[in-house]
Amino acid sequence: MFDKFMNYLSYPLVRYAIIVGVLIALCSSLLGVTLVLKRYSFIGDGLSHVAFGAMAIATVVKLTDKMILILPITIISAVLLLRTGQNAKIKGDAAVAMISVGALAFGYLIMNIFPTSSNLTGDVCSTLFGSMSILTLTKGEVTLCAILSVVVVIIFVVLYNKIFAVTFDENFSKATGVKADAYNLLLAVIIAVIIVLAMNLVGSLLISALVIFPALSAMRIYKSFKAVTVCSVVLSVICALAGLVVSILAGTPVGSTIVAADVLVFVICSFIGAMVG
Repeated sequence: MFDKFMNYLSYPLVRYAIIVGVLIALCSSLLGVTLVLKRYSFIGDGLSHVAFGAMAIATVVKLTDKMILILPITIISAVLLLRTGQNAKIKGDAAVAMISVGALAFGYLIMNIFPTSSNLTGDVCSTLFGSMSILTLTKGEVTLCAILSVVVVIIFVVLYNKIFAVTFDENFSKATGVKADAYNLLLAVIIAVIIVLAMNLVGSLLISALVIFPALSAMRIYKSFKAVTVCSVVLSVICALAGLVVSILAGTPVGSTIVAADVLVFVICSFIGAMVG
């Protein structure tokens, strides 16, 4: 089996898939801890549905580079979601449900009215749950993913103290002069970028798992913000690698396999946490 996997590694497409998978897992887990603590866990789910709707539009109008349309729409939706969630008339969870369900329905409706292939069901299923499309990435897409991932990591490291302050006590942060709204806006934009990058890896319905599970698993064992963040990144990368390897060797769906690995690690961490506690 090891020889078989090493043989697969000789193909550039497989190496590209592993690189992108690790980078996406790293970025999503970095922000996962903040999202879980701020109770924004489902914002990833909402934005992933928006990205699906945007992809449907890009497919119908036959854009060569779909990212040109998907990325701006998802970022704008992240900003609107943040603003709407702060509205006293529409609470955060209701805003997420409203935007995500609307975008999902709109995207599927467009794909039905203007079908671009004879296998509509297969196309929708692949977009929602992920497929082997991660193995068809071009060198340009890998480069773009690497650049955006580096930017996300740099922003997180440079603004770590501000993000920490806004995460735990937003009101106190505002009182001390921290522009909490600006940092929340920045987090929303970064999340949108990660969501778009992750669509080829796990599909739009499973993206939130990459954000939530590693953070929750790390919280079962560690208590400090820094320790949880580091542990979350390590677990996320391990699960992404394990899921990709199993998927390549066994031919299972990439997204589902990675999420299954995340769930298994969460169960193990919960058991360890219960034993230590």
